[in-house]
Amino acid sequence: MSFLGKLSIDAVPYHEPIIMITLAVVGIVGLVVAALVTKYQKWGILWRDWITSIDHKRLGVMYIILALIMLVRGFADAIMMRTQLAAATNGAEGYLPPEHYDQIFTAHGVIMIIFMAMPFMIGLMNIVVPLQIGARDVAFPFLNNLSFWLTAGGAILINLSLGLGEFAKTGWVAYPPLSGLEYSPGVGVDYYIWALQISGLGTLLTGVNFLVTVLKMRAPGMKLMDMPIFTWTCTWANVLIAASFPILTAVLAMLTLDRYLDFHFFTNEAGGNAMMYINLFWAWGHPEVYILVLPAFGIFSEIVSTFTGKRLFGYKSMVYATASISILGFIVWLHHFFTMGSSANVNAFFGVMTMVIAVPTGVKLFNWLFTMYRGRLRISVPILWTLGFMVTFSIGGMTGVLLAIPGADFVLHNSLFLIAHFHNTIIGGAVFGYLAGFSFWFPKAMGFKLDERWGKASFWCWLVGFFVAFMPLYVLGFMGMTRRLNHTNNPEWNIWLYIAAAGAVIIMFGILFTVIQLFVSFKNREQLKDHSGDPWNGHTLEWSTASPPQYYNFAKIPHVHDIDAWTDMKEKGLAYKMEESYAPIHMPKNTPAGIFMSAGITAFCFAMIWHIWWLAIVGLVGAITVFLFRCYSDDVDYYVQPEEIVEIESAHLESAKKEGVTA
Repeated sequence: MSFLGKLSIDAVPYHEPIIMITLAVVGIVGLVVAALVTKYQKWGILWRDWITSIDHKRLGVMYIILALIMLVRGFADAIMMRTQLAAATNGAEGYLPPEHYDQIFTAHGVIMIIFMAMPFMIGLMNIVVPLQIGARDVAFPFLNNLSFWLTAGGAILINLSLGLGEFAKTGWVAYPPLSGLEYSPGVGVDYYIWALQISGLGTLLTGVNFLVTVLKMRAPGMKLMDMPIFTWTCTWANVLIAASFPILTAVLAMLTLDRYLDFHFFTNEAGGNAMMYINLFWAWGHPEVYILVLPAFGIFSEIVSTFTGKRLFGYKSMVYATASISILGFIVWLHHFFTMGSSANVNAFFGVMTMVIAVPTGVKLFNWLFTMYRGRLRISVPILWTLGFMVTFSIGGMTGVLLAIPGADFVLHNSLFLIAHFHNTIIGGAVFGYLAGFSFWFPKAMGFKLDERWGKASFWCWLVGFFVAFMPLYVLGFMGMTRRLNHTNNPEWNIWLYIAAAGAVIIMFGILFTVIQLFVSFKNREQLKDHSGDPWNGHTLEWSTASPPQYYNFAKIPHVHDIDAWTDMKEKGLAYKMEESYAPIHMPKNTPAGIFMSAGITAFCFAMIWHIWWLAIVGLVGAITVFLFRCYSDDVDYYVQPEEIVEIESAHLESAKKEGVTA
């Protein structure tokens, strides 16, 4: 065994021109960014105010930046797959070798679910939830920083697999025996295991952190049924995280033991059971779908209420519907393997329970419609995403009820019909919701609005592109085209594959327009700061926190007596007012411990992938050392003094007056 374990120059795929060109482009972009940061002398600010920050708002922004970067990476995989299938018709081979194609569709699933959708959701939750419940920060600010850097470490590992070695060729579910050493002897499955393991740990810590925050740090007087609906949906998502992510950790640990120490948890002929992996994986995997989509439901609820100028219709029924979806979503995992030979009674139970989820979901849809009824609906980018979601997600829900019928699922399960349904719910539900929340709360995080024209262009490309890209997959599923094909030889399928590829190109323009929107908005941010006469006026400036909010929240924690206490404060002239006196505010300090611990853990995971045992020991010992030093350090907090608070509050009050948002 060499000093670098299994790692050698042969691990670099220099014979793959697509990969090498991609790596060159990424390297050039990285050098340009580094040069710009150096030129404008921003390294200090980047380190002090962002990388080491424990401020929930800044961490939320960083989560969203990570999500957008991984969206580009994951979509690049998607458009390569669609292009390959459009090119490889009538028996042609296309431009991607089979082993490269298999890595791409595995990476696409993992990236989009774990490293795009999850960080986007957690980013919005970080920015908004503490503000909505009147908390100065989350319960454990340092843990919040560590959670982000663990997620970033997982993203780094999955991107390293592009240029060092390979990624898994198993599909994103990595079923054994395909993911065992016998059929996957390379490092691809190891990259998969360790990337998911450390990002899953970060997500689990986030779930626990936010549950404690909501249960213990609400403003005085705020009962649970006074919480905004977005906070409720995030809370149920965090309940699911706390309940399901340990299952993922356990099943990946067992797969690790199978691969590294020749255990046989999932080897049928050695006393194990491969079906147990599938059971455990989907016991996490199906709740994960609701972890993604429930916060999106909360975002749509906030947007509909804001842009109709009305209270949300049926607030209590929305809370109970969210709870019902969460509980039911946790007990229907077996519908993912109706084809695996369970008894008719078992299949019937899981099929009926799956169909029942449509009821509380329908309650939400009708509540949004009734909120809009006789309201003054103002058409802006967030409401466009909401209306697009209501149409798109309804179709995905109906196809889901169809797949909940065991007999129908037996026919359609391994077809592109299922792929279309899954994307229908995740893109039309979760992704549309996150992009709506991104547009809606962007002024809260950054202090200026996003450009409306480019936002609308992005929305229409996403909406039209989605239908053009995925409706043909429903047709292909009915025509018998199975999943995971890298070429086809049925001429009847060709036209639908060409249409689907065109849809992916349209979505690509939607992503491009979002990038342009950000560039234009930052360039014109001074003109976009005026909130007067705008649908956002007074709605995203929750409580008495100006945008962008100060590094602490709530100089004086408000006393809540109603779900719309902020509106009542404005009507009584109590909003945007200086208090007579302030008490010192206890605040935690920024710390580099989170990124150092994550670096050590990421190095440990990389070393385990390549069997570099000395690096594994160094990384693990380093992470533990930083952790212990952090635990026993006295210099971890400070107090914001009253005179400093008065100075900051005065400046923000003047800023609010200039922007026309005084009560």
